[in-house]
Amino acid sequence: MSWARALARLSILRFAAIGALGMPVDAGVLWLMTHRAGLDPYSGRIVSWLCAATFTWAGNRYFTFAAARSRGLVATLREWGRFLAANAVGGLVNIGLYSVLVRFAPPPLNDLTMALVLGVLLGLLFNFTLSRKLVFRGPL
Repeated sequence: MSWARALARLSILRFAAIGALGMPVDAGVLWLMTHRAGLDPYSGRIVSWLCAATFTWAGNRYFTFAAARSRGLVATLREWGRFLAANAVGGLVNIGLYSVLVRFAPPPLNDLTMALVLGVLLGLLFNFTLSRKLVFRGPL
């Protein structure tokens, strides 16, 4: 089976692909917040996570869970809110690991980008499960 076919059939792979596309958003916003906006690495990471979570919600809404997405403005806003709330668990795991690595890990694990990537990967498992079960439940 080709990679493209596997991606089309397995929602976890589609979810991961959207997450991978969200990583440059996350990393780019983190860089902007810490290098241009003057935020500390922890505040910058919260802002970058919120931006990336919104980006990945939109991608998953149309690519991973298209048949189960909400319809209408109010339902769509509620879905976005559920996505952020459900993925906050994965976000806390993500940001928690990031913070521990930045604060306590030796190089290269304490590098902002390395810590970001490792946090994102661990958070992915939580995010997919909660998104599938709590967020994308069909048109409401």
